[in-house]
Amino acid sequence: MYDLDNLPDKNSLRKVTLSFIIKDGKILLAMKKRGFGAGLWNGYGGKQLPGESITKTAKRETEEEIGIKVKEMKRIGTIYFFFDKMPKDQNWNQQVAVFAIKKWSGRPRESEEMKPEWFDIDSIPFNKMWDDDKYWLPEIINGFIIEATFIFGNKQKVRSFEIKSVGRSRLFE
Repeated sequence: MYDLDNLPDKNSLRKVTLSFIIKDGKILLAMKKRGFGAGLWNGYGGKQLPGESITKTAKRETEEEIGIKVKEMKRIGTIYFFFDKMPKDQNWNQQVAVFAIKKWSGRPRESEEMKPEWFDIDSIPFNKMWDDDKYWLPEIINGFIIEATFIFGNKQKVRSFEIKSVGRSRLFE
């Protein structure tokens, strides 16, 4: 069982991305249709490929999952996830680079993996998202750049967490 003072080396974690568009009081989320997190609303992103920068990963995954071409983005957070009840044949522990997409071309569209939908900022469906999102996503929306650690216990519920603000972002203003 993990605790915040005794975690594995964070540099050894699987590297993944998560991106968001927030514009005019709305946030673009996407329903995950298959795989890890299926049935939950989330940002768009995925695993880093060998030799690929984390920014290139975020752009590629966004294009693949919701069909837009990213023109401008900025990293606005790093989140470390640890799972106590991780299946032995899978490694769910991960380091997530969070990005804000400021400029893009194209219209968000459904893919095999994700179904995008706009939500009012005050109507984010936290009850249909990962349990941790209700803690850190408001920080991002409010313009903070964060570093956070979450430990999940039974039934993929947050057991403990820590969120630190490490700066301000004006991307969503």
